[in-house]
Amino acid sequence: MRFCPLYSGSSGNALLVAAENTAILVDAGLPGRTVTDALAAAGVAPEQLSGLLVTHEHSDHVKGVGVLARRYHIPVYANEGTWRGMLPLIGEIPPAQMRVFETERDFYLGRVNVLPFKTPHDANESVGFVFRCGAGKLSILTDAGHITDHMLDAVAGSDLILIESNHDVDMLKAGPYPFPLKRRILGDNGHLSNDACGAALTTLYGHGVRRAVLGHLSRENNFESLALETVRAALRASDIPDEAFALSIAHRDRIGEMFEID
Repeated sequence: MRFCPLYSGSSGNALLVAAENTAILVDAGLPGRTVTDALAAAGVAPEQLSGLLVTHEHSDHVKGVGVLARRYHIPVYANEGTWRGMLPLIGEIPPAQMRVFETERDFYLGRVNVLPFKTPHDANESVGFVFRCGAGKLSILTDAGHITDHMLDAVAGSDLILIESNHDVDMLKAGPYPFPLKRRILGDNGHLSNDACGAALTTLYGHGVRRAVLGHLSRENNFESLALETVRAALRASDIPDEAFALSIAHRDRIGEMFEID
């Protein structure tokens, strides 16, 4: 498999998963033209997409879903709760392109097995995804207020995981956001902090994870260098040497690295 975080952040999310003749877009939270340009940079035409998977209905994940689906006839996959929440935001989708999956029940797109798993977020039915093809395992875990044992079990053994490292707690508390928004982000159904991300990866190291991409960074309450330093410090505090765990960043404002997953 190949994985490329086209964009990942509080201002918009779009992730590419590809294997053999299957190309999957996870979320489209930016204008359609922005997403298609990023896909082109990654070597994929929108007409080649086997499906567009949606984690949840918030605008930074669905802004471009409607226009992409209608213009390029892409099937859109989401659970019932997400469909209910996003249809008023994305406009009409041809019924033949509307696919409803069940959370916690896997399905296939081409030869790629997809498992949607529940995440705690203030959306109707938010999910992360695990992708398997051959021996490779890729996991996407963002938009989660806290880490549950079930989530850890789902992503254990991943060859690569994109995991949320949304904010620095001190920056958020001292920043310009109104108090209700700060409380939402810090709550159990909000977003993972850099510290929470580091703690999760420390645990996942004990379950075979050796490579992670930090994603969904806040524009106002985080810096790429700060997220990397905080997570790395958490790993070091658990005696996990730098060379034993590879860390990368999914950029908020530009296409990221293309990763190969055997």
